[in-house]
Amino acid sequence: MRFKALAAVALLALAACGKQASGPATEGVTDAMIASGVDGEWLTYGNDRGEQRFSKLTQVNDTNVGQLGLAWSADLETARGQEATPLMHNGVLYVSTAWSMVKAFDAKTGALKWSYDPKVPRDTLVRACCDAVNRGVALYGDKVFVGTLDGRLVSLNQADGKVAWEKTVVPNQSDYTITGAPRIANGKVLLGSGGAEYKARGYLAAYDWKTGKELWKFHTVPGNPDDGFENKAMEAAAKTWSGKWWELGGGGTVWDSITYDPATNLVLFGTGNAEPWNPAAAGREGDSLYTSSIVAVDADTGEYKWHFQETPEDRWDFDSNAQITVTDLAINGEQKHVVLHAPKNGYFYVLDAKSGAFISAGSFVTQNWSTGIDPKTGRPMINPEARYEKTGKPFISIPGAGGAHSWQPMSFSPATGFTYIPTNLAAFPFAAAKDWKPSAMGFQTAQDGAMVAMPADKGARAGALAATTGALIAWDPVGQKAAWTVSHPGPWNGGTLSTAGNLVFQGTAEGYLEAYSANKGAKLWSFDAQTGVMAAPMTYSIGGEQYVAVLAGWGGVWDIAPGVLSTKSRGARNISRLLVFKLGAKGALPAIPPLNKLPLDPSAFTGTPEQATAGANTYARYCSVCHGDAAIAGALNPDLRHSVYIGSAEGIRAVVIDGLLMQGDHPKGMVSFKAALKPEDVENIRQYILKRANEDKALGEK
Repeated sequence: MRFKALAAVALLALAACGKQASGPATEGVTDAMIASGVDGEWLTYGNDRGEQRFSKLTQVNDTNVGQLGLAWSADLETARGQEATPLMHNGVLYVSTAWSMVKAFDAKTGALKWSYDPKVPRDTLVRACCDAVNRGVALYGDKVFVGTLDGRLVSLNQADGKVAWEKTVVPNQSDYTITGAPRIANGKVLLGSGGAEYKARGYLAAYDWKTGKELWKFHTVPGNPDDGFENKAMEAAAKTWSGKWWELGGGGTVWDSITYDPATNLVLFGTGNAEPWNPAAAGREGDSLYTSSIVAVDADTGEYKWHFQETPEDRWDFDSNAQITVTDLAINGEQKHVVLHAPKNGYFYVLDAKSGAFISAGSFVTQNWSTGIDPKTGRPMINPEARYEKTGKPFISIPGAGGAHSWQPMSFSPATGFTYIPTNLAAFPFAAAKDWKPSAMGFQTAQDGAMVAMPADKGARAGALAATTGALIAWDPVGQKAAWTVSHPGPWNGGTLSTAGNLVFQGTAEGYLEAYSANKGAKLWSFDAQTGVMAAPMTYSIGGEQYVAVLAGWGGVWDIAPGVLSTKSRGARNISRLLVFKLGAKGALPAIPPLNKLPLDPSAFTGTPEQATAGANTYARYCSVCHGDAAIAGALNPDLRHSVYIGSAEGIRAVVIDGLLMQGDHPKGMVSFKAALKPEDVENIRQYILKRANEDKALGEK
């Protein structure tokens, strides 16, 4: 008996040993440096533990920002959307680009020190919701960490960019991707994944920074009850679901926001939508925890501590993955340690950081999916018309699936007390698909995209275009009201940076980097970046000179999905660059290259109305996410109305079924859809595209 007891103790010790971390870094970039900051450096995605994106640098300020000029720039070989925030340490600027590449530059001169390409297979795009983007790297010890689109976590040497270790961390290569920036907490690399439009089960995991060993994992939705639950949090969450949700994964992916709060030793993270969007398609009823929520877990163990669900029973893709900011505010005469959050659903939340208790919420945009917020619980009161799967009618939601505020980071200035929110003012139509069944490929949202596609009607298009705009809002989180607002012509403008120099920087979808006074919103400076800017700027200092840096390069979801609405920006082209500015610099960008756009001159529509209708439904489900609503593409992916392949049934079948464009030395990323589509489906798609192309030509499009 004593031997068995000793053996049991030994086994327990070995098991515990397997989960131990290597220990926090004591040299290079340390937790203490990240927590307290290093003068002039930008060491983590949000610049500090609270993800405030506020810089104490003042050399560039509201009196001299007009003297900013281009110090240096670096062209990028990845002509996709650029969403990363550069980091700076010891005079080196580290940045990830599209396709999860990483580059290190001399932060003063722009000289390239090293470059790393993880060689992500281009066919990964078929399971990537929103372009081949990456939002940034993490620095810790002497390493750089990046998550790759195809689901790897890679550790690189800061000195030379060589791989120290890499590990595939996603469950499969059909439903998951990684686009978010890792975060670090006491020797643990924190990272989730994307995939809530596919068949993914959301999670956040912690990995040992030296070895990549998984230390803990917290799932955001429960699995199959017959398999048992990992913990009590999953058992409790299962009571808020119905149907066989686990067969589609459940969603709730942690694709962006992760914040470590040392004051509470909690990791706070946002979760994505439930899957599918249309609850009826999977027999889903109830709140569907822990989707569209902020969740807090113990940083050491991953143990559940609290959650606050911002959008119960989400059916509008109202992810809660927008940046989570932690700060201290005086509320009703009492100092409180709080969470600030502005998710997709259009409400700005203030929560207690330790307990998750609701403090207040205010609507920072016009919205119609709810009629208000319960002042005690913070729970939204849902507009019955917004439950489109129950009414059987389409619902035009404000905000739309792009969100009132998405991943583009907001910033918080302790100097003004304002939060600066990149805001989308855009609607989106939802309609429940009838007799929907899951498929082997593509989005699993159970939406009838053909029913709500933009019609070939000038009046409808003009109205939609006029109603689709954007704004930069300075929000007072205590008073829950706007302090000032700057209007933008279109949505999907860049993240923000605020500084002690009374400045707010933001890039725009029109293609400019701009600076405003933080207290009043007066525009003080503008630079023509020649392409849409989605990423957030950052700032650093070397040798007594302050620099401002931003990645420029149009793309992402607003380019590839909204069809004609994607033209509400100057981002009709991608010119990917890293731009760096300082006072008195005189650098200039080369002239913008001309656009070589083929004329719209389609073959005649030769199909039947039934073919076009069937093709519209199939196109909406499988093609529109990349090639645009109603067959109108943005800048990055081919506009199929102009494609040479739609001229013949054999041509389009060679691409869609046979995978022609994935062959040869330079595959284009267009995979075969043989697993989901039959030749007659492809012919229906072709006839639909031909019909749309001829309709648009008749409207005068050239």
